[in-house]
Amino acid sequence: MNAPSNLQSAPREPPALWVGATVALIALWFIVYWRLPQFSNWAASHLPVIPGSHLDEAARFFVYDAPKVLMLLTLVVFGMGVVRSFFSPERTRALLAGRREGIGNFAAAGLGVFTPFCSCSAVPLFVGFVSAGVPLGVTFSFLISAPMVNEVALGLLFALVGWKVALTYLAFGLAIAIVSGWVIGRLHLEGWLEEWVRNVRAGAVEIPLESISVVDRIKAGIEAVRDIVGRVWIWIIVGIAAGAFIHGYVPNELLATIMGKGAWWSVPAVVLIGIPMYSNAAGIIPVVEALLSKGVPLGTALAFMMSVIALSFPEMIILRKVLTTKLIIVFFGIVGLGIIAVGYLFNALFS
Repeated sequence: MNAPSNLQSAPREPPALWVGATVALIALWFIVYWRLPQFSNWAASHLPVIPGSHLDEAARFFVYDAPKVLMLLTLVVFGMGVVRSFFSPERTRALLAGRREGIGNFAAAGLGVFTPFCSCSAVPLFVGFVSAGVPLGVTFSFLISAPMVNEVALGLLFALVGWKVALTYLAFGLAIAIVSGWVIGRLHLEGWLEEWVRNVRAGAVEIPLESISVVDRIKAGIEAVRDIVGRVWIWIIVGIAAGAFIHGYVPNELLATIMGKGAWWSVPAVVLIGIPMYSNAAGIIPVVEALLSKGVPLGTALAFMMSVIALSFPEMIILRKVLTTKLIIVFFGIVGLGIIAVGYLFNALFS
């Protein structure tokens, strides 16, 4: 995001007022985000739908996830806008590109372990990284790791099937995130970002960094929110709506029937089935537990889980505003192949 070109000529405004208002608004953000589950339950309970129905399940999902993802996007983009006022895009790319890219993939994947987001919730950070000029492959390592390998998934897997499976899942999940991001980075597909994203990445601060005041930095964050959130919010709403429909109406019985056959094609089949669905680790692991109790092989069940939380149709809709269709296909293809390989390995190791 380019800094406003008239910052130098504009009269200086009292920084204490801007900083105080910013701190107050961020504090309000955290309060609202903390109370969001209770508020969404209250709002959903007052909707004119039958409690416990498919429509009720879908509505509750949408009422919670839509504001959650939009709030995350707003905060992250604002923060990235402020950070960008300290570092030009060229300096950021120089810091993380080249031989540091492999280390960046490790760091981004590791960061994902500590951010228990579903795939759509991880998109705001992905957009922030991309707009800040972080290498594309590094951002994809985060986008893959954040929903798929986090403390929620690992804790639930540990309780469900033991530490060996949880540790193996951690190793394979991180490997998928690191290798997939590195491969995407080596392909140099930055030209397949949408044009407005490329322009944001290429933009530079137009005034000397030392002349930017605290107020200017806050304004840079606000301008980033106006630009980026203003472009993608409708795609987020559409994506969450698709996820809500899937969450409320897709039956689990059909999945167990297909997965329980144990045929060679069951692993790629469940990956394809999981992509149109949408959930986080906490939501899908109970389904995995039920599938295992029906005799579904462990690798097949975990491949299904990975595809649901790391690749989802709602995520594809949201990312479409940032990535071209070609880049989305490459991303889903590389990660999907990695998940299929992990499914076969788990079936071989824990048969």
